Amino acid sequence: MKTKYSPKTVSVSDPTLYLQRGNGIPSATNMAALLLVAVSLTACGGKGAEVEHRQAKQQAEQRHQEASQRQAEMRDAAKVEMARVAAPMQMSSNGAVMGMSIAPMPRDYAAIPLAQNKFEQQVQNGIMVAGEIPVSTFSIDVDTGSYATLRRMLREGRLPEKGTVRVEEMLNYFAYDYPLPAKNSAPFSVTTELAPSPYNDDMMLLRIGLKGYDLPKSQLGASNLVFLLDVSGSMASADKLPLLQTALKLLTAQLSAQDKVSIVVYAGAAGVVLDGASGNDTQTLTYALEQLSAGGSTNGGQGITQAYQLAKKHFIPNGINRVILATDGDFNVGVTDFDDLIALIEKEKDHGIGLTTLGFGLGNYNDQLMEQLADKGNGNYAYIDTLNEARKVLVDELSSTLFTIAKDVKVQVEFNPALVSEYRLIGYENRALAREDFNNDKVDAGEIGAGHTVTALYELRYVEAGNRMNDKLRYGVDAQTGQEKYSREEIAFLKLRYKLPAQTQSQLLSYPIRLDQSVKQLEQACDDFRFAAAVAGLGQLLNGSHYLHQFDYTKLSLLARSALGDDPFGYRHEFVQLMETAAAIEQSNQLPIKDTFDGSDKPFPPQDKLHGEPMRDKSNPRNERLQ
Repeated sequence: MKTKYSPKTVSVSDPTLYLQRGNGIPSATNMAALLLVAVSLTACGGKGAEVEHRQAKQQAEQRHQEASQRQAEMRDAAKVEMARVAAPMQMSSNGAVMGMSIAPMPRDYAAIPLAQNKFEQQVQNGIMVAGEIPVSTFSIDVDTGSYATLRRMLREGRLPEKGTVRVEEMLNYFAYDYPLPAKNSAPFSVTTELAPSPYNDDMMLLRIGLKGYDLPKSQLGASNLVFLLDVSGSMASADKLPLLQTALKLLTAQLSAQDKVSIVVYAGAAGVVLDGASGNDTQTLTYALEQLSAGGSTNGGQGITQAYQLAKKHFIPNGINRVILATDGDFNVGVTDFDDLIALIEKEKDHGIGLTTLGFGLGNYNDQLMEQLADKGNGNYAYIDTLNEARKVLVDELSSTLFTIAKDVKVQVEFNPALVSEYRLIGYENRALAREDFNNDKVDAGEIGAGHTVTALYELRYVEAGNRMNDKLRYGVDAQTGQEKYSREEIAFLKLRYKLPAQTQSQLLSYPIRLDQSVKQLEQACDDFRFAAAVAGLGQLLNGSHYLHQFDYTKLSLLARSALGDDPFGYRHEFVQLMETAAAIEQSNQLPIKDTFDGSDKPFPPQDKLHGEPMRDKSNPRNERLQ
């Protein structure tokens, strides 16, 4: 059952080189060597086999050396071309670009090892005993970057490292049919729903949903946008700067004459490309974006400082004032010390200038930093891996991306120990707050944009269910027998705090969550509930959660496919495809390794670590296959 409340205010460019650099997949050169060795070993026997094996090995080594030399030459050539930075830019008084030399795109270059990507590993929330720690407090999160980066990895045939998927960003990637808030009430509605958990037979799943009021683009008001763009050499591949240019064209096409656009670029040096151009000057905006090219090292000079200076110069009172940072995440925007960078972002946030981060590409991507910067800047973080994702974030969800309707939104849930023995919050690990932070208006929390939906899930166990993960305490009051203050009708009490964008004092909302709101069967829950459970289930499987005792990819598939519901943009169907891909990769990773020498299921023979050759069995000097 679902309850609505009426709140009251109290890149990779060369696949061959990419494979040679890692990921456990043989490169074309190495594969050729393996095939030569296999042919030589199976074609002959006796000493002739050993001679041919040795010759094949020598040929393979020679080819490998030649390939390595070619790679080095390509890398050197790429470095030379990436060092060519565009000449200084001149502008007219109205902000138009007068002249800009265009550095050619560098040729394909060897991919950076994937190990250089930076994804923070989260320690998953544990199971809390309601009788000991009845209160759970966290900040909301509307970022979606973790889901988009996951999608790209799965499409490339790779699973993320366990613990690096932020489940809340997967949940909040999707829109849910929560009711809009009533007029003259809080800026968002609150919905709760309770049903049996799909992850464990004896547990329940509580869903908490927020829905912000929406605004059409025509009512957003004037916008002052400063694009801070990374044009260093690492941005040269097609999934980075070229995609960024197209994405920003989509955004600027939504602007009008009342809007102002500035562009600051940084690479070997920082420079101002546009200074307060009119939002409806399509020709100037398009030309400025098309002239950008990637080259040079990532050293931003005064990039972010210049961006904030332009934002202050064109500041629009009661309007949208925002810096939009677009990069592959491996950047230095002019402030080299992380603490100084955060201090700068927070100071400008307090002056009414927010920060949104857009991530592009993989290889040297810093997902962790992109998320943290957006959090500190009262903005959101999105990862752009396709043009469709650019349209979703910068066109379809433009109001949510740019216009904040409530800030410092905090959630606190108090569970009733008389009915709930244990609970755990799914996701939001790096959004956890101390209990006392809820009432402290100086503690920062997340923002919600116009039309945004926010979803949180708790898995909980009723007292009578048994099979609890934690033993009962020997000492203390039994909640079932001695405390009249415990209600027998409420399983929990939900409180939220938020501030309106121009205010510094928070407002309080509170609602009971009643036992009679629950349904007895998971199938009776709405499509949105079951789909959210499926999304969170995939995130937990990928993270290697040890709290899923009756859940696997087979059950996940059935759950997701039964809850597609209304899917106008196809995002839920896409999720099902990604889920099936993840299951297939997981299964392939568990298959036995086949012997490259003879195609059997035997593992590779032990290797001589010094020379890289199979160790010879003294009882089998020719290393023939044992029957």
